[in-house]
Amino acid sequence: MGNKIIVAVGALLVLLSMSVFTVTETERAIKFQLGEIVAVDFRPGIHFKLPLINNVKKFDARILTMDSTPERFLTAEKKNVIVDSFVKWRIADVKTFYTSVGGDANQANIRLDQIIKDSFRSEFSKREIKQLVSTDRSAIREALITNVSPHALKLGINIVDVQVKRIDLPNEVSSSVYQRMEAERARVAREFRSQGSEAAERIRADADKQREIILANAYRDSEVMRGEGDAQAADIFAKAYSEDQDFYAFYRSMIAYKQSLGKSGNIMVLEPDSDFFKFFKQQK
Repeated sequence: MGNKIIVAVGALLVLLSMSVFTVTETERAIKFQLGEIVAVDFRPGIHFKLPLINNVKKFDARILTMDSTPERFLTAEKKNVIVDSFVKWRIADVKTFYTSVGGDANQANIRLDQIIKDSFRSEFSKREIKQLVSTDRSAIREALITNVSPHALKLGINIVDVQVKRIDLPNEVSSSVYQRMEAERARVAREFRSQGSEAAERIRADADKQREIILANAYRDSEVMRGEGDAQAADIFAKAYSEDQDFYAFYRSMIAYKQSLGKSGNIMVLEPDSDFFKFFKQQK
């Protein structure tokens, strides 16, 4: 009798364990009845099922990452770029997710990768390389999420984020771009040099003009001062002559004697009774 009770309790426990399943916060579950879906989206906790009639499949409800392999895309100027990107997604509708990709995350990544690449191809064909590698990353991200989300929902997937990790140029494109950049920098350098030469000539011409103006003003001032000095000297001589004409005449004769006879080798032929020697003939 005791053995039967033990066996009955054991069978009851086994039956109970087969009738109970748990769902955590990081899981989504589907309950099947003879292969058909009968319930989805169970809340976290303990739930019940009919043994041998119902079975349950669970799926990861956390954010998953699909790391795409680098792919080549054509830009608006028909240049190839190599794009490395990743996508973050999670299950939005577990029933749709199961019916569309069999609940297989790898299969979902394959389907999603093709959708993402088609969207990349469309967006990159609208933009030039300069836009892609400089300021257009956020715009590309928003456009990709907008374009991909409706297709992803058909797979029961919600797109959380799409990010471009790196945009590289193939070697042949890199050489072309670098040559173009070098030519552009050289053009800008020539333009700066031309502007600098023009400014230098303008400054030099202005400096020469200022120099001529300063010299002209200085010459004018010097002539004015010289004229004023000559006028003052003449006035002084005139006053001196008017005050004592004999002394003035004598003084001028002394200066003339000094300039004419003060140096060796000077020869003058004059008549003895000329006015030049009148002070030699005067005796007091």
